[in-house]
Amino acid sequence: MNAMKALVITCTLKPSPAASSSELLASQLLSALAEHGVTGETVRAVDVSISPGVQADMGGDDEWPALRRKVLDADILVLVTPTWLGQHSSVAQRVLERLDAELGETDARGRPTMFDKVALAGIVGNEDGAHHIAAILFQALDDIGFTVPAQGSVYWNGEAMQSTDYKDLGETPEKVAQATATAARNAAHLARLLRAHEYPA
Repeated sequence: MNAMKALVITCTLKPSPAASSSELLASQLLSALAEHGVTGETVRAVDVSISPGVQADMGGDDEWPALRRKVLDADILVLVTPTWLGQHSSVAQRVLERLDAELGETDARGRPTMFDKVALAGIVGNEDGAHHIAAILFQALDDIGFTVPAQGSVYWNGEAMQSTDYKDLGETPEKVAQATATAARNAAHLARLLRAHEYPA
């Protein structure tokens, strides 16, 4: 059986190679998944030309089709976003809008293209909003066809209106590390179950 694959899309507003708290959490989630035999990669969405729209291919210089192929090839999709004004980033919203095209797409058996795929969410920020953002992400991803494992979100909220970011911490907070380990373990477990027992057509 082929190894389980994960794709982590980081939705920071900062282009590479700028340091990013979202990118740090993304790398930690991917490392935790690797402990359960899941290989994968991270993509910083802001580095990719993702055209506005709700179609699988918007034409022109749109680079979403190549990223969409990575989503289709993965068993687990991880979306990681910063918190701005209590909301997910505009980059994360753009990714969700492009995934909206999958509502009209089906596989060879007539099932939605994202059935049997698992979704995780990671959220960082110096303000409240993590639960709200997780709810938005998970409802959207569920509509599209993804399955969310138990305790499938990992978040860190710093003190409001302060300058310390997640990437500036001397070490990963114990509760964040525990949440990361749990989310990765449950996602890998669920992805294997769905690979062995697909949703019916």
